[in-house]
Amino acid sequence: MLWGSIGSVPLVVVGLLLPVLLLALMLMMERVERPLRTGSGSGIDELEAFLDSARPEEVETFVSQGYAPALERYWRRRRFTRLLAGRVR
Repeated sequence: MLWGSIGSVPLVVVGLLLPVLLLALMLMMERVERPLRTGSGSGIDELEAFLDSARPEEVETFVSQGYAPALERYWRRRRFTRLLAGRVR
């Protein structure tokens, strides 16, 4: 045998199909990653805005309980502040 084989499949066929299969896999991975890449931008911006204007209690909630409860507390405070500002006018 001049080219060798794996079982009954010649190595030439494997050598030609392997790059095509890898390319197909990379294209599928790109389709999966694209929504994840674009969706994560707003979360980072929201976290940055939260950390810039959060009170110490809200940061403590973020550290001890996680992002979701701290963000909810932050938005509750912001809604309450807007309601009070609306009554003053």
